[in-house]
Order: sequence, then C-alpha cells, then structure tokens
Amino acid sequence: MHIVLVEDNESLAKGITYRMQDSGHAVDVIADGAQADEFLRASGGDVIILDINLPGLDGLSVLRNMRARGDGRPVILLTARSETEDRVKGLDAGADDYLIKPFDMDELEARVRALGRRQDRELRDVLTLGPLSFDLSARQVKLNGVTEPLPRREVAVLEALLTAQGRTVSKTGLLENVYGTGADVDEGAIEVHVSRLRKRLKPHGLAIRVQRGLGYALVTEMTR
Repeated sequence: MHIVLVEDNESLAKGITYRMQDSGHAVDVIADGAQADEFLRASGGDVIILDINLPGLDGLSVLRNMRARGDGRPVILLTARSETEDRVKGLDAGADDYLIKPFDMDELEARVRALGRRQDRELRDVLTLGPLSFDLSARQVKLNGVTEPLPRREVAVLEALLTAQGRTVSKTGLLENVYGTGADVDEGAIEVHVSRLRKRLKPHGLAIRVQRGLGYALVTEMTR
C-alpha cells in the first residue's frame, strides 16, 4: 500500500515512516501543508495520514480541498487537540478517522489497515495468479498453499505487478510503490528486486516478462 504522510514533527514522521515501511508499505513524507495540497492534486497514494497543525496550510484546509475536488481517498487526521469540537470539525471536513497525539503505533497501523481495505478502488482482499496468492491485509504470499517469506521490498514489487493483472508496470511505477514518489533511488535497485523475485517464482510456472524501455509484467509461463 502507498501511504502519504503529512507531518511536520520530524521525529514523529520518522517513527511512523519506519513502522509503515517495516510493514511493507511505501511512504511519501511531506512536512508543509501547501506542499501537501499541491502533491495530492497530482500524485497517487492509497491512504493519507494528515496532521492538522501544519506550516503553509493547515490540515483541515488540505482535507477540505481534497474533498472539494472529489478526492475520496481515505484520510486519518492527527492532532494534539483533544476537544470534542475539533474532532467534529475534522470529521465534518471529510476525515475517515481521527487519532489524538500521543497515540500507539499499533493502533495507527490497525487503522491504516482498516482504511486500506475501504480505499476507493476495486481490489480484492486476496490477489491470485496460478499457484500464487497474495493476502493484501496480512501482506502474506503463498505459493501452492505454502507461505513464502519475502523481503518487504520484494513484496511491494509483487503487489504492484499482481495489481496490474498482466499489464506492464514501468520501472518508475515500481520505484514509487517500493520507495515512495520522488525517492532518490537508481532504477537498478528495481532490477535487483525483480531478478530475485523472478528466481523465486520460476519453479512455480510464473514469469516476470520484461518489455525493453517499458517495464515488467507478471504472467504465467503459458502466456509468455
């Protein structure tokens, strides 16, 4: 899952980012409300974690702008405010959930998982291709019914390829799903992850097809 985190507290942002990445999610971090507003107008993301108190533009304004342009992506608001009135304002502005600082990371992760299942796109709970199944909620990969432990970055590559349902995914698209939009990572890193994943899948009749200059597609050996 691709998470956009808008939080100006550097230590908290790092803590959330590390926790989400450890769970296999890609994370974009933005510390300014105006920059977040611009980013969200042009870029993707499955779940938005949004602080209310931000420089540039407050989080409620960012949220109202999202909803005004028909952006229905799920949003979790973060704030140090505890008054009921502020919580009501956030929910009325279109928030899907609300957490008051300080909060437990386990609770945040649970709420992200819950909203991820409700995100505004057609995804099943389990993606399958031949003998391969991928549980999106548990982020668990099985081959012929046997759990296959994968490094989180290979899991992120596999998720992007499975979600594409045989269509080609560009290297840029894979980079964004693994490392987040705008990450300073060479495309060669994706080639390494793809190569390792290809070796794991080949004995099970699955192949990662490369289209020169375009990207990769996950297919069964019969459709190569």
